[in-house]
Amino acid sequence: MTILDIFKVFLRIKDLIKGMSVTLGKLFFLRLKRNFVSRWLVLGIDIFLVSCSILLAIGVRANFKLERISGYDVYFALPIIVAVYFIAFLIHKSYFGIIRHTSIADIWRILKANTFAVFALTFIVTAADYFNYYYLQYISISFLIIHFLIATFVLVVSRFIFKTAYFELTESKQSHRKNVLIYGAGKLGLLTHHSLTQSGLYKVIGFVDDNRSIKGKSIEGIPVYSSKEVLDPAFLQKKDIAEAIISIQKIKPQRKREIIDQCLALNLSVKAIPPVDQWINGELTAGQIKDVKIEDLLGREAIRLGKGKIRKELEGKVIMITGAAGSIGRELVIQSLYCAGKKLILVDQSETGLFELEHEIIGLMDKTLGMKTDYQVHIADVSNEQAMAELFSKHTPDIIFHAAAYKHVPLMEQNPREALRCNIKGTKLLADLSVKYKVAKFVMVSTDKAVNPTNVMGASKRIAEMYVQSLDMHLKKQGIESTRFITTRFGNVLGSNGSVIPLFKKQILKGGPITVTHPDITRYFMTIPEACQLVMEAGVMGLGGEIFIFDMGESVRIVDLARKMIKLSGLKPDEDIKIEYTGLREGEKLYEELLNNKETTVATHHPKIMIAQVRNVEHGMLKAELERTIELNYKLTEFEMVGIMKRLVPEFLSNSSKFEALDKKDVMYQ
Repeated sequence: MTILDIFKVFLRIKDLIKGMSVTLGKLFFLRLKRNFVSRWLVLGIDIFLVSCSILLAIGVRANFKLERISGYDVYFALPIIVAVYFIAFLIHKSYFGIIRHTSIADIWRILKANTFAVFALTFIVTAADYFNYYYLQYISISFLIIHFLIATFVLVVSRFIFKTAYFELTESKQSHRKNVLIYGAGKLGLLTHHSLTQSGLYKVIGFVDDNRSIKGKSIEGIPVYSSKEVLDPAFLQKKDIAEAIISIQKIKPQRKREIIDQCLALNLSVKAIPPVDQWINGELTAGQIKDVKIEDLLGREAIRLGKGKIRKELEGKVIMITGAAGSIGRELVIQSLYCAGKKLILVDQSETGLFELEHEIIGLMDKTLGMKTDYQVHIADVSNEQAMAELFSKHTPDIIFHAAAYKHVPLMEQNPREALRCNIKGTKLLADLSVKYKVAKFVMVSTDKAVNPTNVMGASKRIAEMYVQSLDMHLKKQGIESTRFITTRFGNVLGSNGSVIPLFKKQILKGGPITVTHPDITRYFMTIPEACQLVMEAGVMGLGGEIFIFDMGESVRIVDLARKMIKLSGLKPDEDIKIEYTGLREGEKLYEELLNNKETTVATHHPKIMIAQVRNVEHGMLKAELERTIELNYKLTEFEMVGIMKRLVPEFLSNSSKFEALDKKDVMYQ
């Protein structure tokens, strides 16, 4: 074959390449506009690129000197190599990946397919040489290696070129995207960047990382800034930053709070990615990135308790949970299911709440196939003697978590009879039945409002505490091996029914105003899981008679909490959402306490859990007094009834209430 023949071959191949390029290009970008590319089109493009790589490899081997190129190289190398690579692509499915989502996994499939092809071709060429097959003598091992390197490079680079082209095309059409910063330039930060970019709703302006070694560098073309650089009003305004997204999972709570506070101070919206185990099908999508959780507003690190001991204690036990449809009760139910209790007896007087709870349990059991705990739902009032006695007789529980109570301060101030009936009579009835039916442990859920109470609700819970403690002490003095009574006391529960957080959320959604009773009012806060764990941990470690409390850190000003919630909603306090002060409600006090002045604490095995040392009460006297008061509940006047409560709890001094009159020295009550 002459040089002229070779030149003609190259001209034909050139025309063929040009035609294929135009056709494939049109098809590719047509598909691109429809937001997907057919895998067969991807396979066709890959085969085309492999063909081009063969021509380039021939040129490389000949040092691009035409006189050293034989036409047989093209005629015989092209079809056999293309055929083998085609089979390799089919076997390893290198064309299955979505081009605009090209990842390391896609590159790995290409590498495996190309490696398979080069080994297969090496075997074919060696066999042809062994059998003296004349037509394959033009394909050498060195040529196959050169082609392998070129083809791999071209296939990988082409994917990233198409990926970049796609995002450049889509970005040019999306002027409404939000400019965001990503806190964390690690692996999760990159995954967050990819998810945001693919959504088409965000444009990542930069990564923020405190690692000095990467400051000033760029990752995938995105610059890395320090916290000090980005938390500057001039920088945020210049870059038109709308949001900051926290993509760091293993971050200290204190540092996370600092970031949130700094961003909120600059009116910068803050979001966070969910834990990796909550990603859908192991992948993060932009829709999963949510506003920071309420827990992130706490002024302390979340308290963690060991779940192993709790499971061991509850496994195989019959567990009764009163107030099961409430916030704490519901969490106790879910955790008890995971602890593999033998049977759960769920008691509440809320029909709707129990209906919803049962459907939640069914959903959990369907999701977790190994969960086989039996459960029974009972609509009942804990102060109904006959109903409670029937439940105890039928189920004989091993452990009782008593979370049923009326808890709203103003309502109980207006309805003291109901506070006595539910909170005091209900607790006394369950405690007495527990002794009768030899329940192993009775764990009562109390409140910090029982400390130096200023309202009927807090006083009723304090009297309930006193009764179960005195009963436990009485049984021990008598040498009776019976029920052990344990109390847990904690502050306000974030997100619980009727708490300030859901109220603020509703008020923000309505456009405000947010109502706060007093600018200086403070409260201790804990999360529902924390409250639940305290109750369950108390049931495990309690020996009887204790009141367990958390080290809850510093109390939180409610108005500060309101301002943070407004900012986290992307709004401005006092501009978009007003804050109004309504005055203290009946029985409400400015500052909650976990201990009164005469109480001290004893350390436990957990540094964040303590035992309150409270004054002892003689059981016989208290029992007789309560039985008489309960019997006269609807015969005494409200003032007479509250007067008895004040006599039983001398530190009970009403605040912003009509019952303040009873605290005057010249007022007598029986």
